[in-house]
Amino acid sequence: MMAFKIGNSTIEGPLVLAPMAGYNDQPFRRLCRRFGASLIYTGLMAANTIRFGAGALGTPRSEAMLSLDPDESPLVLQLVGSDARALEEAAIKVTSLGMAMLDVNLGCSAPKIVRSGAGAALLSEPDTIGRIFARLTHVLPLPVSGKIRLGWDESSLTYLDVARAMVANGAALIAVHGRTAVQGYHGAADWDAIAAVKRAVSIPVLASGDVKVVADIKRISDHTGCDGVMIGRAAIGNPWIFQGRDRDEVPWMERLSVIREHLAMSVAHHGAYHGVVRFRKHLGAYLRGSTVPRRVRVRMMVCDDAVELGRLLAQAGE
Repeated sequence: MMAFKIGNSTIEGPLVLAPMAGYNDQPFRRLCRRFGASLIYTGLMAANTIRFGAGALGTPRSEAMLSLDPDESPLVLQLVGSDARALEEAAIKVTSLGMAMLDVNLGCSAPKIVRSGAGAALLSEPDTIGRIFARLTHVLPLPVSGKIRLGWDESSLTYLDVARAMVANGAALIAVHGRTAVQGYHGAADWDAIAAVKRAVSIPVLASGDVKVVADIKRISDHTGCDGVMIGRAAIGNPWIFQGRDRDEVPWMERLSVIREHLAMSVAHHGAYHGVVRFRKHLGAYLRGSTVPRRVRVRMMVCDDAVELGRLLAQAGE
């Protein structure tokens, strides 16, 4: 089993759950960790939300996201922001939670994020990224990493300059998604570019992009030589990918058992209504390729009652 280090911690395995806003709540993180993910990221969280929110850790939603369980350790908090001071103050508020690392998002291209000068907007400013990392690594008691894309678009491929600026200013790890911000998730991920980052720096690098099935894990690992593989959308409805199993290899009754468990964990964590609504984001993927009749699946996907959804799942097991 491959291992790599972040700071003084050894990560025992190469498979990492990517930060996915709207998906990486505590129940999903715990499941992926149990199924074999060696390192878990929270979803993207705005530094200013934590910094200025009315609660101790921001808003009720951010506090729910930061409600941690020992089962999900080691856990990485991903923050987004354009101002080093805001990122620093938000990070300081959560250092007592026992996070393994702070990650700065340098790849999100959502209009709201980009308009604020954060996320992928920073890819055009390697010097600014360097200053952010210099400040964070100087004041924080935990390692600092960043998740990047290759640049804003094909005419501004800044990934090597960004990676070098991060390393020169104390970054502990870089995760590289092999597409530009403008590409989003379209087109093929450039694994050659990820390999170039790995060759250019002396710290661990995680490869991300176009990992859809188990076979892709070895392919991207061999191609890039990276220390680990970051898995995002392929893990939704398929935590078995961290066990080296594709969803269609998992018997239906085994899949159904995990679906029920995930639902119960979500309801326990978020409450009856919100637990069901948040769980439904995963349910469609869990049901993909199953023989559950379409009319039943449609009812499941609009159901907002935990008891009723449990009854529909029971029917699916008959």
